[in-house]
Amino acid sequence: MARVVIVGANKGIGLELARQLKERDDEVIAAVRQSSDDLSALGVETVEGVDVTNDAAVSRLADALDGRRIDVLIHNAGILTGRGETLDNLDWGPIRDQFEINTVGPLRVIKALRKNLGQGSKVAIVSSRVGSIADNTTGGNYGYRMSKTAVNMAGACLAHELKDDGVTVVLLHPGYVRTYLTGYNGELDPDESARGLIARIDDISPDRSGSFWHVNGSEIPW
Repeated sequence: MARVVIVGANKGIGLELARQLKERDDEVIAAVRQSSDDLSALGVETVEGVDVTNDAAVSRLADALDGRRIDVLIHNAGILTGRGETLDNLDWGPIRDQFEINTVGPLRVIKALRKNLGQGSKVAIVSSRVGSIADNTTGGNYGYRMSKTAVNMAGACLAHELKDDGVTVVLLHPGYVRTYLTGYNGELDPDESARGLIARIDDISPDRSGSFWHVNGSEIPW
């Protein structure tokens, strides 16, 4: 049984990750800004008030987990704004917000919880294939794309810095999932995505730390 911390677990993919990991008897700790009825129904330990843009809030999460090893840390919290964004209609505020949450947020959490990670621990950052420069065939959505490209670089840096601690880092694309984030458009339901993400996390090994994977098991080019 592993102890798994999921940041962003009150709905969508994060909720399904919590559900499926609990069903296989892992110890799940959900870190959320605010719980939901569906999350409460799972009966997992929940730490509320976790705003990944706020140092004090993330410090409270660290305090709640003080002295407990984390086997798997999944950073799922993120936002998508400016869908359809082009050079002609850029909005600087939402672009900054996406960087703060999608890029800086994971770093803030991982830094705060570093002491809980050790030999054999895994860190999984839910990114997006739209952050792949090589895979960009349409352009647009500047803020979201750039925030995900940047978090991929953060993950690659973390893989190097945490290597001596025995910690493996993986970047994951969850697929085009029917959730609130996508306006309930997509190709996968959250339970399908969560199942694939768990498989990728289980499969990742130290020699592939810092790599970028599609939920379907294919490696994504940078």
